[in-house]
Amino acid sequence: MLRFTLYYWVLIFILIPSASFVIVSSSKEQLSSKQCEDLGFTGLALCSDCNTLSEYVKDKELISDCLKCCTEDSDDSTSKITYSGAILEVCMRKLVFYPEIVGFIEEEKDKFPTVKVQYLFNSPPKLIMLDDEGQHKETIRIDNWKREHMLQFLKKKVQPYSASS
Repeated sequence: MLRFTLYYWVLIFILIPSASFVIVSSSKEQLSSKQCEDLGFTGLALCSDCNTLSEYVKDKELISDCLKCCTEDSDDSTSKITYSGAILEVCMRKLVFYPEIVGFIEEEKDKFPTVKVQYLFNSPPKLIMLDDEGQHKETIRIDNWKREHMLQFLKKKVQPYSASS
C-alpha cells in the first residue's frame, strides 16, 4: 500500500510536468472507488497521468491498477456528471489542521442540504460523491482545497435537493 501511495505522489509532483508518452489500454476494466482508494489512488488521476507514470515506473501491475482507477481525460464527459449528494468525511481531531474545511462546515455547509458531514477517526478530508440510490460513486481528497474551491465544486457537481424530496 505504501508503495502505491509513494508512486502516486511521485507521479503528481515530479513526473507529470515533464512527460509526453502515451499508452493505449486494450481493456478498460474499472475498479470501485473503494478498491482504488485502498490501492492509493484517490480518484483524481487522469488516464494520461497513468501513461506518464508508465514512462518512469516499469511495474506493470501498478500501471494496470492505475489504468483501472483513472478517469478519461475528456473534459466533456466529466463536466456533465452530477451527483445526488455527498459526504464530507474528516477526522474531528485533525480539523485543527484544515481551517478552510472548518470554515466551510461552520459557515457554508447549510447551503448544501444534500451534503452531510461524517466524522471518522484518522480519515483525511474527502468528499464521497453519491448517486441517486445513495451509493458511493467517487471519492475525492480535499486536503488542500480552499473554501471557494469546495463551494464552486459542490455548486457544479451536487444537485441542490435530493431526488426523494
